[in-house]
Parts: sequence; C-alpha cells; structure tokens
Amino acid sequence: MTDPLYSRDAYARSTEAIVISLRPASDVDQEPTDLVLDRTVFYPGGGGQPSDRGLLRASGRQPRTIVGARRAGADVVHELEAGDEPPDIGEQVEVAIDWLRRYRLMRTHTALHALCGVVWRDYGAMVTGGNMEPGSGRMDFEFERMSGDLVDEIERRVNVELALGRDVRVNVLPRDEAFAIPDLIRTKINLLPEGIPEVRTIEIVGLDLQADGGTHVANTLEVGAIRVTGYESKGRINKRIRIELVDPPAASPAG
Repeated sequence: MTDPLYSRDAYARSTEAIVISLRPASDVDQEPTDLVLDRTVFYPGGGGQPSDRGLLRASGRQPRTIVGARRAGADVVHELEAGDEPPDIGEQVEVAIDWLRRYRLMRTHTALHALCGVVWRDYGAMVTGGNMEPGSGRMDFEFERMSGDLVDEIERRVNVELALGRDVRVNVLPRDEAFAIPDLIRTKINLLPEGIPEVRTIEIVGLDLQADGGTHVANTLEVGAIRVTGYESKGRINKRIRIELVDPPAASPAG
C-alpha cells in the first residue's frame, strides 16, 4: 500500500521511498518495468487531473524518467520511460515531481472549482464532465442555453472570487458525515466508489465545497485570473466552457 503524500501536502515536491514491488507496464509486457513505492508525491491522475511526471534517483545510477503514474487498488504505480531499468525491490530511491507542471495543474484545478462554485451558486447548474491540462481546462454544465454575454459574466464573477484571496482547505471526513453535506456532489453522476469509509473534500472557503481527490493551491490568489477561451453546445442541456490561466499569479507558491 502506497502512502499518498500528495493527498495531504500538495506542495511536497520530492520524497525518499522504498521500492516494494515491480510490475509490467501492460498486460502484453513480460518484464517488470514499473514500480510501486511505499510512499510517493506523485498524483496518479483522476477527476480530470492528469498524473504527475518527474524523476527517480537511486544511488550510483543516472536519474530515470517517470512518465506517469496510475492507481492499482491501494498502490500507486510509477511508470518508467521505455528502456529505463527499474531499481531493485527493497532499494531506497528518491522521486521528484516536475514541479512547474504540477503547480500549473494545481492552479488550473482550483480555478475549475471556482468556476464550478460560481456556476452552481449563481445559476444552479450541475457539472456533467471536465478535464484539464497545465494552464487550461474545460467543464461541462447542465445549461439549456449559453451566450457570449453569459460566459463573459461568468468569467467576471469567477475572477472576482479568485481575487478575494479565499483559502482552500483539504479535509477528510467519515462517509456518513460527508454525505450529510448538502450539494457535496456537484457532478451529474456520483463518481465516488461504493463503500469507501472516508471522503476527501476540497473547500474554497465561502464559495465551494466538493468531494475531490486532486491537488490544489492553498489560496485563490495563487490561481491569478482566468479567461474564458470558448464555449460550445455538447447537447440539448449540456454546454462546455473552456478556460485558461492568465499568468502570472498574484501570489507565489508556498512551501
């Protein structure tokens, strides 16, 4: 079982860890090339946020590239670049994320939550989907109609909220307590696994509270401003809004 340090501290950039198992990269591969560690700072992807990338260092060897990570039950599997030889089971290594990429994803993810919070508060529209890359993302909402004037107003309202410097808090709640929170699930379909005992939440204080497993900045000032880059219809009551970050942010990363 991998200890997910990223879940508690999104600003942790590296950690020492022990290799606890090796796995093939896919079902068709024979040789184990990917590794499971006892702890990691690598986010394995999910909820529209891509997995981290970075480096693995082991004593006496050249650094190896980690091109991605994925969940496998309670483990996080680190995917090595093709041709890189994995370390040995039991070996101590250091893993470090590509911080600049991760931080842009953190800012983008928090920006999308701010967008969701404004749309839910002011228009009562649920989320039907979403995705992101470093610095840009999109969310789909249950709107019957959308116009340039509407998205301009949404952009303005989101930027007002981001500029207020709202704290972003992470909490882990017992399942029953979490599901007693009104509107905790903003997606059209509840994506939380059945039977999980605890629910991780992300709160933009005073604006938004959702179940979420991804990484976020600690304050909305770190996001900076966003601009809406487009909108489109994806169905009768399904409208997509695309955003991107406006650099630089008003605050520097902590940690």
